[in-house]
Amino acid sequence: MDKQTVTIYDVAREAKVSMATVSRVVNGNANVKAETKEKVNAVIAKLGYRPNAVARGLASRRTTTIGVVIPDVTNHYFAELARGIDDVAAMYHYQIILANSDESDTKEVQVMENLLGKQVDGIIFMGNTLNDAIRDEFKKADVPVVLAGLLDEAEEQPSVNIAYRSAMSDATTGLLKAGHKRIAFVSGDLDHYMNKAHKLLGYQDALAAYDIAYDEKLVFEGKYDYQSGYQLADQIKNSAATAAIVANDEMAAGVINGLTDAGVNVPEDFEIITSNDSKVAVITRPQLSSITQPIYDIGAVAMRMLTKLMNHEELAVNDIVLPHGFADRGSTKDVK
Repeated sequence: MDKQTVTIYDVAREAKVSMATVSRVVNGNANVKAETKEKVNAVIAKLGYRPNAVARGLASRRTTTIGVVIPDVTNHYFAELARGIDDVAAMYHYQIILANSDESDTKEVQVMENLLGKQVDGIIFMGNTLNDAIRDEFKKADVPVVLAGLLDEAEEQPSVNIAYRSAMSDATTGLLKAGHKRIAFVSGDLDHYMNKAHKLLGYQDALAAYDIAYDEKLVFEGKYDYQSGYQLADQIKNSAATAAIVANDEMAAGVINGLTDAGVNVPEDFEIITSNDSKVAVITRPQLSSITQPIYDIGAVAMRMLTKLMNHEELAVNDIVLPHGFADRGSTKDVK
């Protein structure tokens, strides 16, 4: 018999018991005789029966599956977040369904609808911003939603992050202390709440503390990817900036390679600090100095929060802020 087609009916027939008995064995119900349990488990092993999580959840209204929405599965930052989510999910015997939204507002809504259609028990949402359409999906969902590495301007959804404004201020201050006066700020879409209301403000806070006027000509906006950073390199070079804070590691890798190809020596002539400290930061040459954040832990803590919400437990804190730090590597000379 093809193992992929084995059903609970086949197990019941082979073991000469009812389907209800098979179900009780599979779900660990203690109200089954040891002899019967042994017989059913022997048939399950013989036939290679694998209980369907969704089918098992029909009676309990739980599927033991979690939906995880990720904007770009190839992005190292989000991939590391997802690893933390998956490891904790496994500890609590949940399976995850990973859904890529391609950073598309339309696809985010479709992905949410698809996951809810699969009767997931909860959702962890990752992305770069929240729009009204996705907020509506959250409100319609009858399962809990937790944000990982994403801030909610309305403060409606539980979330796990670092203090992005403080982190950006600290990193910019390090470059100012090193003597830089023209520091570029390189980011994704500045209409995104995290960028305009946290990361950019942190950059501005540091400039103000050193009595340096904010110059919009030193602010560069692109996409959250390598190619965008590479294409911005010439503009950054022509701005007469001597250093840059980049809000995304893959953009930063593009900037450092673009500057190098344009004849700029990093860090001798130009210093760069990136923001996520994903694996990308250590595969560039020179390696990228970076704000450090516990990426894996952000995902892990978000998943732990979700398990509590799914069990109808009250959260002690709705928005968890984990600590950040700084890693001084080859793209800076002596930034503390």
